[in-house]
Amino acid sequence: MKKTPFIIAILCSVCANTASAAYSDRQFKSEVTRGLDIIGAHANVNIIEDAAPGELGLEVYQTVNAVDTNDLKLFVPTSMYVRAGAGLNLGFATDKAKFAGKEYESSGSWTTQIGLGWNLSSYVRTEIDFQESTFEFSDLKKRQATYQTLGGMLYFDLARRYVQTGDITRRRVFVPFIGVGAGFGHYEFEGTGGADGFVIAAPRAQVGFNLALTDLIGIDVAYQYQMMIGNGFGWDVRAGGVDNISNVMASFRVNF
Repeated sequence: MKKTPFIIAILCSVCANTASAAYSDRQFKSEVTRGLDIIGAHANVNIIEDAAPGELGLEVYQTVNAVDTNDLKLFVPTSMYVRAGAGLNLGFATDKAKFAGKEYESSGSWTTQIGLGWNLSSYVRTEIDFQESTFEFSDLKKRQATYQTLGGMLYFDLARRYVQTGDITRRRVFVPFIGVGAGFGHYEFEGTGGADGFVIAAPRAQVGFNLALTDLIGIDVAYQYQMMIGNGFGWDVRAGGVDNISNVMASFRVNF
């Protein structure tokens, strides 16, 4: 019977300590909440509930919200392209055709072009193309000449076509370039006494620029020079000769 008061005293002590611990826990939460409210009020800090709890979730959440996706434009570099366009012959920079002992400057002459290219890097690309040229001559209305050539070019872009910033790749809108190559084919000066036969365009060179309209479509504008090695340039001319031909070319380049 004497032990009973002692046991009752121990139980009362445990209950009191438990109540005190519960009270202390609530008090701690209350003090922390008041402290955050005071800091937020003075520092103008918004306390926002974490939408992705945990260290990994916090990292993903912060990465997603670090970039404004409305202003983000991604460019994926392509490996190939096709080309189609035309060019105007520059009569003053093209050798004159010879006919009956006289020389005639090319006038109203043009070239069409189709090609297939490979982007080897952001600076270098290569291309094969087919060109067909029609030449007419001032003061010589009923005579004309035609060329069909297949050629290969190696182009060097003088500025990177695309620029990488971290994991984001952006294209450049304006890219100047130079190119060098060669071609071969057939040409014919139509009519009696016209020179015709096999022709080699070596060298063939270009200097120009590309203007990107979209990520996949652009316009190339270039000056093209060709040194034609063949059977003369005109009618009743010697078998063999070298002639210079200049064009201004414009074409669409479509990447894929």
